Amino acid sequence: MAQNVANRVKNSADVVFDAAQNTIEATENVTMNAVDQTANVIDRATNGVSKAIGNQQNRNQNRQQNNE
Repeated sequence: MAQNVANRVKNSADVVFDAAQNTIEATENVTMNAVDQTANVIDRATNGVSKAIGNQQNRNQNRQQNNE
């Protein structure tokens, strides 16, 4: 009888721990995806700024050459 109760308690605890582990893994996946997406946004923004700076430098060089 006591062993049956102990087994039920263990089985219930196992279910709870599995659910907690699944929740933690899901949270980790969401967090890692958010980090990846943030890195992608930063890369796109950085590339956009770099292109804009490069374009401005090209325009400035063209103006200088045309004025010479």
